[in-house]
Amino acid sequence: MFLIYMWKLMIKKPNFLTKSVVIGSDHAGYKLKEIIKKALKYKKLKVSDVGTKSETISVDYPIYAKKLSKKVNSKNFGILVCGSGIGMSIASNRFKNIRSALIGTVKASKLSRQHNNANVICLGSRLINKKIALQCVMNFLTTEFEGGRHSRRVKLLN
Repeated sequence: MFLIYMWKLMIKKPNFLTKSVVIGSDHAGYKLKEIIKKALKYKKLKVSDVGTKSETISVDYPIYAKKLSKKVNSKNFGILVCGSGIGMSIASNRFKNIRSALIGTVKASKLSRQHNNANVICLGSRLINKKIALQCVMNFLTTEFEGGRHSRRVKLLN
């Protein structure tokens, strides 16, 4: 079933808001990170992987959140994956101009972009299935910020 979904996902031609994505995970998020990375590369996006490189070696998630947060800018987006997504979200939101959103639903991924102009999506590999995770990432990378009243609020974050 997942392979059928992946195939359908691959033949769609979304309008990505960026050509470049930075991705990172800890050991708990490694497998999901690799699935997302493969899908994005198939869609011809440039993917910069800040690690980790293994699911078997325990690592500290703040290290990878920091590496990613230092590479995210106005021309790209970030994707972070850990067991719950919570740690990565907390760690990455500590950095200037990072608006990290912990996402568990497709609707939340759209709203995080439309209303909050989020530039980093955080996923919990133990809490979300692969299909929903890929849908969330695709929505995140293709949804425009609405601006307007939301711009005033986002400016208050910096």
